[in-house]
Amino acid sequence: MNKVIQQMLKRAIDIVLSLVGLIILAGPFAVIALAIKLDSKGPVFFRQERVGKEGLLFRSWKLRTMVVQAEEHALGAFTPKGDPRITRMGAFVRRFGLDELPQLINVLTGEMSLVGPRPTLPYQVAKYDTIQRKRLMVKPGITGWALINGRNVLTWPEKIELDIWYVEHWSLKLDLHILLKTPFVILGGRGLFLEQIDEILKP
Repeated sequence: MNKVIQQMLKRAIDIVLSLVGLIILAGPFAVIALAIKLDSKGPVFFRQERVGKEGLLFRSWKLRTMVVQAEEHALGAFTPKGDPRITRMGAFVRRFGLDELPQLINVLTGEMSLVGPRPTLPYQVAKYDTIQRKRLMVKPGITGWALINGRNVLTWPEKIELDIWYVEHWSLKLDLHILLKTPFVILGGRGLFLEQIDEILKP
């Protein structure tokens, strides 16, 4: 199957799965939204300018996990483990990756994809060299190759290296591999089923 057809199918899958996901998650979102409001002052959602495909800027949707105006505190955009700015409810939704799920809205509108490099901040992109800018050749994703191969234990250069590998080796089969492994990586699952997925869907 040629790349053009695969790209068309990728977009169709993005539309269908993001729409279905938003419908299914409407109830859980309402419960989580109420918990966030009760836990700390501020809006339920956190919107921030991110860099998308070909350097185009867009505003991503996330559930708020930190205190209001957290970026104005000493640590700025850097979020270390145990960051005191993270709320109690925020720690929970971050642990299970729930804060990223509202980005299904960005997927539905075409600013993001289900799978791709994680969207980055403009100041980070400004530091990219020519090779690192390859990362911007595809739409950013909710999950990606770097996420299932280390997630937050990776250094920033390691994440970029994995993202570039994804861009250079992209296929629908690779996307399927990433989508199937993501829940188990986030939940910390291990075992035979993951090994079977790896064997069947080797990219």
